Amino acid sequence: MIRSMTGYGRAQAVVDGRDITVEIRAVNHRYFEWSCRMSRAYGYLDEKLKSLTQQSISRGKVDCSLTIQTVEGGGTDIEINHDLARDYAQALRALGRELDLRDDLSISAMARFSDIFIVRRTPDDEEEVWRGVREVAAQALEQFVQMRRAEGEKLKEDVLGRLDAIGEMVGTVEEQSPRTVAAYRARLTAKLQEVLEQRPLDQQRIIAEAAIVAERLAVDEETVRLRSHMGQLREILGTSDAVGRKLDFLVQEMNREANTIGSKCQDVTISQTVVDMKSEIEKIREQIQNIE
Repeated sequence: MIRSMTGYGRAQAVVDGRDITVEIRAVNHRYFEWSCRMSRAYGYLDEKLKSLTQQSISRGKVDCSLTIQTVEGGGTDIEINHDLARDYAQALRALGRELDLRDDLSISAMARFSDIFIVRRTPDDEEEVWRGVREVAAQALEQFVQMRRAEGEKLKEDVLGRLDAIGEMVGTVEEQSPRTVAAYRARLTAKLQEVLEQRPLDQQRIIAEAAIVAERLAVDEETVRLRSHMGQLREILGTSDAVGRKLDFLVQEMNREANTIGSKCQDVTISQTVVDMKSEIEKIREQIQNIE
């Protein structure tokens, strides 16, 4: 199934006491380009996330966002600086005796001295964290790929419709091209008659001249190759591989054949048809730039 390079996926879940959110978005790019925003503390996950993403994405500019929050205050150890707390308590009681104040020192009063608390972050089990992130990232990637497939189907339908239109234009060229040669032969005969007036015409010379022009104006080979490229393009659109580069090459070849037909033709109808044909080829080229 054809996939677009544009996509978005998001997933969030609480795993092993961690609230994990992963967002993945991408736009078209010739190659795979990766960037991920996350806390520096989890930087060791960047390469793992990149490798996991590359299993589902071969091309595109991919931006990832990872946030991890510990649920209900877990993940930290709190210690008390007992010496400092004791010093605070002794100082306060000494002050109370000096000023004859009631000793109402309590735990809540002591808690106001924040520097007696030492908060340390519990070291992560990196493998445990990765298992949780991988689980959430897989869900985000699934949404992302589904969106890419839906967009890819729309692109495919558009390209196939334009190929149908180009096929009709090629038919017009194939029908009109022999008439161009016949018209040239008629003009050549009329011109010779005008120049030679009543003298008999050399029919063999006219036939030979017309044959030379027919060879120069013939576009049979170009239309055959053009139809061949179109057929290959249709076949590729029916596969499920990453096909963007192959499609790009075929569209270049289609444009080359159209240019050759345009340079050979000496007919208004064919000239206009080629202009329309190249317009449709260009629109196909713009579309396939978004195909993975």
